Amino acid sequence: MNATGIELLDIPPEQVAAEAVLLELRARHTAAKDWDEAEYVANAEAIQLVTHPTAPVSTDASYPGWIPGRPA
Repeated sequence: MNATGIELLDIPPEQVAAEAVLLELRARHTAAKDWDEAEYVANAEAIQLVTHPTAPVSTDASYPGWIPGRPA
């Protein structure tokens, strides 16, 4: 079935659950006044990879000749 109209706005339950985890994490750390944006981004990226196992990711072949710690 091809989605048209309102169906295009539907969010998969897995994505909603992952975003709820991130929102709870943000709320907890904000209340504790120890918010760390880098941690939030890392957690969001990890959840994205776990909930989208077929998502494209970069590999060494994506950046031929690149050496970590040096400009591209």
